This record gives sequence, C-alpha cells and structure tokens, in this order.
Amino acid sequence: MSRETFAFSSSTLRSLRLQREWLEWEDRRRALSRQCLSRRFPLATRSTLLLPKPARRPQYCRDPAVHNVLYTGDLQTLKNIFKDEAMANVIVETVSEELMWSAELGLWVLSPQKRHTSPLRIVAGRGYRDCLKHLILQGAEVDAVVGGKAALHDSCIHQRAECAQLLLSYGANANVLSEEGLAPLHLCTSPETLRCAELLLEHGALVNLSSRDRRMTPLHVAAEHGLEEHVQLYLCYGAGLAHRNREGETALNAACAGADKLSEAGRYYRVAERLLECGADARTAGRKNHTPLHNACGNCHPRLVELLLRYGAAVNVSNCAGYTPMDCALQAVQEYLDGQPERIITTLLDHGAAPINPKLLKFCSLCPRALEVMLNSYDRILSCDSWVEAVPPEMWQEHKTFYDSALQMTNQPRQLQHLARCAVRRYLGARCHSAIPQLKLPLSLRAYLQLPLEGYIR
Repeated sequence: MSRETFAFSSSTLRSLRLQREWLEWEDRRRALSRQCLSRRFPLATRSTLLLPKPARRPQYCRDPAVHNVLYTGDLQTLKNIFKDEAMANVIVETVSEELMWSAELGLWVLSPQKRHTSPLRIVAGRGYRDCLKHLILQGAEVDAVVGGKAALHDSCIHQRAECAQLLLSYGANANVLSEEGLAPLHLCTSPETLRCAELLLEHGALVNLSSRDRRMTPLHVAAEHGLEEHVQLYLCYGAGLAHRNREGETALNAACAGADKLSEAGRYYRVAERLLECGADARTAGRKNHTPLHNACGNCHPRLVELLLRYGAAVNVSNCAGYTPMDCALQAVQEYLDGQPERIITTLLDHGAAPINPKLLKFCSLCPRALEVMLNSYDRILSCDSWVEAVPPEMWQEHKTFYDSALQMTNQPRQLQHLARCAVRRYLGARCHSAIPQLKLPLSLRAYLQLPLEGYIR
C-alpha cells in the first residue's frame, strides 16, 4: 500500500458520504434563501440585512499625554487627536494606588485600581465647552455611561451649566441614570447647581423620579441639603410633598434631619417653612419613627421647633426607641451648648410636653440655663444624684450660685408664688404658649409664668 492511500472501513465511508450529502443540501438551502431574499427586498436593503453593522468594540486610552490634553482643555491639540467617532468614544483608563485591606496578610496594602471615564465626561466636568462641542461633532455618544456616570452627571456635579446646556441641546437624555441609579437632578446638591436644575427640567427631567437605592426624589435631595431655591423650583414643577423614600421619610423629614449645623440653620428653616406652606404634614414619621419635631429637637434648632409646633406637630409622640421630642432635646444639650437648648425646652413645655423622668436631668446638667427651666417645671425638686454627680467641679465653681441653690431646694417646699405658677401652667396645658400672653395680668407676672431665667432656684 502506498503512502498516499489509506484503507477506510465501510462505516467510515458511509459517514463521509452522509456528510457530503448534508453539505450539498445546505448549499442548496442557502441558494434558495438568497433567491427569495432578492425577490422580496431591493439590493440596498438586502445588503444591509445580510451585513449587520458590528458593535463597536471599546478602545482604551492609557496615554498620559492624551489624558493631559483632556484635563487641561487644550483645544487645538484635542482637535488633532480626536478626529473620528472611534477616538471620540475612547475609554480613558487610569491606574492609581489605593490602600486596600488584605484579609490574607492582615494589614493595609497598596493595590492598583483602574478608573474609567470618557473624554466627554472629563471636559464636561471641567467646563471646557469648546472641547465638548468638538467631541460631540466627532460622534461622541452624549448619553454614554462610562465609569459609572454620563457627561451630564459630571456637568451637574461640578456646576457646569454651560456644558449641561450644550449636552441637552445635542439630545442628551435629561433622565439618564448612573450605575448607582441617580439621575442628573439627584446630583444638583449645591446652590450653584440651580441653573443646571432649571435646564434639566426645561428639557424633560422628571421632577418625581426616584433614585434606585434610597428612593430619593430631587425634592428630597434639595431639602436634605437645605437648597431653598431648588425646593421652590421643584414645587413649581409639581414635586410631590408626600413622597417617601426607602426609609419612609418625606422631604420635610429630610430637611429637619439635615439641619444639624448652627451656621446653616437659617436656610433649613426657610426650606421647612416653604414645604409646610405648600401642605407638608408636620406629623409624618420617618426613619425609626422620628417625626420632623424629633429631628429638629435633636439638632437643637429652636426656630424650626417653633415652626413645626405652629403647624400642628405632636409634642408627646414617641419614636421607636420610646423617646419623645423632649427626650431628644435633652440628649442634644451637651452637644449644642451654644444653640439655646433652654429655648427649645421652654417651647416644648409651653405646648404641653409631658414631665420627664428626673433621671434624665443629667443630660442638661452641664447647661445651667436648660437645667433651670427643667427644674422650674416641677412643683418640687426631687432628690436625684444623677445630675449632681455629672457636674464637674470647675463647672460647679463657675455657676456656684445656681447649683448651690438647686441643691439646697432639693426635697424642700417651693415658694407659694412658684406653686401658683405651676398650678396655672398645669391648668392651661398645651395652651400656655397662646393663653399666657392674653391673660389680664401685670406684665411681670405674665413673664414669670413663662419660666424666665433668673440664675438660681427659689
């Protein structure tokens, strides 16, 4: 037998024959399909159907020189580099060393982390409008989400209204979602982003669109950051006041919870006032059954407390931990010694706050003003060592007159004048704030009924 031949078995020959017949049948089937297609569609349409456009594979750019052109906004060099659609949609990749916890080694180690973004995102976030326009004209996808966000997200984060306007004019989706489920409106979190918010709404942004995870609407975000003009804008576009986020909070809850800095108290007050004027419910409980009043007391915001009570907030409602607004106010005293906590305590008492357990007096022991108001709300001072022991010697020495008088009056009869005050206030109850100013009494007596600060207990 020669080297060019090979002996096939009968079964092998049969398999080869069947395979050849199947291939011939497949050729005939394809030819018939092409004939049918040629009769149903013209040549141009047929070529399009037979040769679909392949999806563009992502291209990555790791060249620092190209990165530098984008970050510096060098328009002329950018035009020389980004000349076509493929380059305009390149993915910019950077690698940075970040501290990561290694469970295997039991220590923090530097680990290289890749970060992705797009040319469009870079120039939009830095306000390079001309560069942005060039990239769009070269075919950059305005809604491409690269590295978690689209260019419109970056425009809003960095307050680049001119770039946001350009993107929207070229068809950018005003409701495009990031990988975290945030729309551009959710990222308007500073006063400087007002113009961005206006542009988004003018181009169809949904004012009641919720974020994916926390279910926050733009109104929640604006209230949480104390953005008065944003709140007004969203209300004009029909923002829902009763919408609750994942934790059950309304925008009013978010505003009262966010007002935790004395320097920003004014703008949060104005936000809450606007929401209440438009119909927000001051009694709605949110996270952990906190009402707006719980949050305002916990943040030691006297004006906000007065505002909420004026709109019907419940003064004795308990949260899931059993704390009333008064309990929250007392627990915040030591953190906000300069925030007039005694004013909040007086306001709550004037609206019918129930008496507290004397053991809670320790929370206000470091603020003589607050402690004086609380002690004067009782017809007698009960023996309670908890607040006495909580006062450091230097504090006692500084306010010796007050602390000594309070200690001396423990379990002692109070003055008849004070007992009469307690009786009147007990009778008026939650009407103290409105009824006492109308009593036909001398001005000094009316002032006395409102628990003024005297600096000592008698």
